[in-house]
Amino acid sequence: MGIVSPGFSGRPRSQEPALPPGQYLTEDFPVLSAGPTPRVSLDTWEFVISAENGTEYRWSWQELMALPQETPMVDIHCVTHWSKLGTTWQGVSLDTLLDGVDTGAHFALAHSYGGYTTNLPLDDLRGGRAWVAHTFDGAPLPAEHGGPARLLVPHLYFWKSAKWVRGIRLKTMDEPGFWETAGYHDYGDPWREQRYQGD
Repeated sequence: MGIVSPGFSGRPRSQEPALPPGQYLTEDFPVLSAGPTPRVSLDTWEFVISAENGTEYRWSWQELMALPQETPMVDIHCVTHWSKLGTTWQGVSLDTLLDGVDTGAHFALAHSYGGYTTNLPLDDLRGGRAWVAHTFDGAPLPAEHGGPARLLVPHLYFWKSAKWVRGIRLKTMDEPGFWETAGYHDYGDPWREQRYQGD
């Protein structure tokens, strides 16, 4: 017995993909960085979650790779107006990394090798919406795109997906990161076109 009702064929797909306002579609993967590209050895790389009480949870590269891996296919949207659809990644869900972390925090500040930071509500890193990604399109993530690993938070503008991520500090109060201090929006929802403070 079939599970699809007779005559049901789904909704017709539009010829033009739905894009957030102000975005254009690209087949490329533009490289945008505020400074030099860090080159991080896998032998010294680590990811650290720091709870608000000072407790630290650490993973080496080998330990990260031993965790359950996921392969999200997601659309990504840059604040500079390009969108790339159907990108394929591999990485570890933040749900997996946060499992067992004792925290009452509501905010997170991501830290990167090279000094970059960006702030996010902790809820936006949970619920299958964020990963520490190390593979793009079936290959190790290149350094220019944030390798060996970057944060992947595709429902927000891509500056929130911090390149060269090395850890997350859990916080009870929100703290703006690098671009947010420079005037970018604290949240960065592309569908609400939250590019800059006041949007």
